[in-house]
Amino acid sequence: MEVSKEDIINLYYEKHLKVKEIAEILNCSSAYITKIIKQDYKYINEKEYRANKSKISRRISQNKFVKAKREQRRIDDNYAYVESQHRQAVAELSKTNHLSNENYRKWNSSAYIYNPSKRRYEFDSKLGRSYDVPKYIKER
Repeated sequence: MEVSKEDIINLYYEKHLKVKEIAEILNCSSAYITKIIKQDYKYINEKEYRANKSKISRRISQNKFVKAKREQRRIDDNYAYVESQHRQAVAELSKTNHLSNENYRKWNSSAYIYNPSKRRYEFDSKLGRSYDVPKYIKER
């Protein structure tokens, strides 16, 4: 198969293929492709164009990498925070067989409403309360 210089120039400058890709398509050596390309007057402009394109692509991939790393750090920090809360809760619950009123309020925060005038937490009467659930819990 006859390899024409016009085909090489068209593939390199118009379709912006790499030398290796052109060599595979046209079944010839990459050295020959490079020799033909360097003889063309558009070579310097194309080289600058490809360098700029590569620089932009590199900047975008670096930004993606940094964002992914930050996101992973945020996820790890959140996991560490939840893990520390879990450890604290385990420690609070395993200290005694009886849960203190303050700890009970923490674990059932939606059941208690703060009354600022009396400086205490009051059990929500709409929920229905058994005898062992504290009605009022003083603020410390």
